[in-house]
Amino acid sequence: MLGVFKRNIINCYGTSIMNPVVVFESDDWGMIRSRSKDSLSHLSEKGYPVEYCTYNRFDSIERNQDIIGLLEILDKHKSFDGSPAKFTINNIVANPDFDKIHENGYQKYYYQSFTETLKEYPETDLVMDLYRQGLKDGLIQSQFHGREHVNVNRWLDALKTGDKRFHDAFEERQFTVAEQGRTSGRRDYLDAFGRAYNIEFESEESIIRSGLDLFEEIWGFKSKSFIAPCYTWSPEIERHLFRGGVKYIQGTHIQRIPREGLDLKIKKKYHWQGRKNKSGLKSIVRNVMFEPSEHNSDPSMVDHAMAQIKNAFFWNKPAVISTHRVNYIGRLNPDNRDKNLRLLDKLLTQILKNYPDVRFMSSDELGKLYNK
Repeated sequence: MLGVFKRNIINCYGTSIMNPVVVFESDDWGMIRSRSKDSLSHLSEKGYPVEYCTYNRFDSIERNQDIIGLLEILDKHKSFDGSPAKFTINNIVANPDFDKIHENGYQKYYYQSFTETLKEYPETDLVMDLYRQGLKDGLIQSQFHGREHVNVNRWLDALKTGDKRFHDAFEERQFTVAEQGRTSGRRDYLDAFGRAYNIEFESEESIIRSGLDLFEEIWGFKSKSFIAPCYTWSPEIERHLFRGGVKYIQGTHIQRIPREGLDLKIKKKYHWQGRKNKSGLKSIVRNVMFEPSEHNSDPSMVDHAMAQIKNAFFWNKPAVISTHRVNYIGRLNPDNRDKNLRLLDKLLTQILKNYPDVRFMSSDELGKLYNK
């Protein structure tokens, strides 16, 4: 959670907006994670501490009921002009094609659209119809989170060279599993644009271009914003995003830039609301954290989020709320989803009570407001 001093620093710089605006940004939709309770049990039996990672324990690809539950809460809360609360659904548009990768001896990478991945899981037959209805009703807006949520080059190299940990995860049809404690984006290869690989099976330009094309094929429109997996990317990829129609980059105030070499070190670059970088992309900076799954669904998370929203509005900045998919998924643990939906309901109630003139926007709508 953000401390008071850090909140003030983040919010005092950048483009100001006089009227209160709330943007919910939710990452990882469409991405595989833990496949099932049985998969977790198999990995636990092999000695992997899956119970210590929130994402291992709770996150999996979305089901019908997960989408229904989220849309019902959003539709329940209307702003002064009658428009409902809205989530920006940041979409991973593809996942590895495990069968083809295995058949080819880990020599080449293959992927499938997340709509094909959905067909491999139970209780997903209505997911895309629900998404489209949510778009039509103004409850969600999908945006581009990446083609995959895995560093294709490092991951395939680890499989090719026989790394046991990644093969154990592969057998359960997932990317990776942490050897100790919480999964790390860098160490466990979830930072899709984190570089630091021995061999290049596919270029970042190719991954971005094909990912943006697949996004448009699935959703019927181009994504105007992008959020890098694990907030890690090199400025060099921004020109490829810009050419693909992206205008805004979501993220925290810190960009994690991968250094050259294999040591996984990074350097930091700071961003402020609405600032345009050299590639012509404007920053949308998350200044509110609402991640109850990481705090055992503690009810105080609503108060903490409200304090951060208050600080953003004090500085005439939009409240851009980070709230990952893991909070709203019930495949592995329905109680996790249900508790967090109740907390989201309370948070939205408090927002509308304290700020009756608030407007709910998606990330791309906020970007358009910055352009004005």
